[in-house]
Amino acid sequence: MWTQIDTHISQVTGEKFQSQQRRSVGGGCINQGYAVSNGEITYFVKLNQASQVAMFEAEALGLGEMIATASIRVPKPICWSTADNSSYIVLEWLEIGSGSSNSWQEMGRNLAAMHKASNSQGFGWKINNTIGSTPQINTWTADWTEFYIKHRLGYQFQLARRRGGNFPQQDKLLAAIPELLADHQVQPSLVHGDLWGGNAGCTASGEPVIFDPATYFADREVDIAMTELFGSFPAAFYKGYNEVFPLDVGYERRKTLYNLYHILNHFNLFGGGYSSQANRMIDQILR
Repeated sequence: MWTQIDTHISQVTGEKFQSQQRRSVGGGCINQGYAVSNGEITYFVKLNQASQVAMFEAEALGLGEMIATASIRVPKPICWSTADNSSYIVLEWLEIGSGSSNSWQEMGRNLAAMHKASNSQGFGWKINNTIGSTPQINTWTADWTEFYIKHRLGYQFQLARRRGGNFPQQDKLLAAIPELLADHQVQPSLVHGDLWGGNAGCTASGEPVIFDPATYFADREVDIAMTELFGSFPAAFYKGYNEVFPLDVGYERRKTLYNLYHILNHFNLFGGGYSSQANRMIDQILR
């Protein structure tokens, strides 16, 4: 397998690459991650089952779309395919360090610049991708409210029912969303889609970077909301963001609605107490 990956890297880069060192590094809860080096250059390689190659293709396309905005640093995708019984993606290696307050303020500014990238097709993306290992449906939809009801919360509720989830107020919630978003004018923004603390950081030189995206065009607030879901980003991040692209009135009310998508997804992936957390969020939204 590794020989095939080395050959693919060599073909794409035009430079002979033969890995001499491979060490396991964090790949998240979905993939296995490795730092692969020939002694001079290092790449980050993620592995999964061969059947998951479409997930890596979508990640590469998403990173490419983010790179095209020339706004915020993301790892450059090198190549992806299958080898033996595994699928893989090879990415630029970025040494992650500890960012200063200035680094996080710059991250906010850069993300705001990325969020200004829009499109004429509406909300969604050119292909479906994944949020964790859950399919994420990105069918182009002109109306944000319709998209969010059908392809985000509605789809997660469908999956949750199959897992035995019990959400007594789900129908009431879905019916209330048009009113909850009625006074919110949304333009499609290119979003990261899975922007929690584990998918953002700063390089050893202090440059802000985001990675592991679940890219699509959405209300930009979905990214900002998720930065607050598992403990907020540093205050400098929000200061920088609002300098470039101030959040709209009512964001504090909408963020729980947007974070519910991720908590439902966590229930569908991991089960456990995420069901009760989702029901508490639904109660809070409907108050």
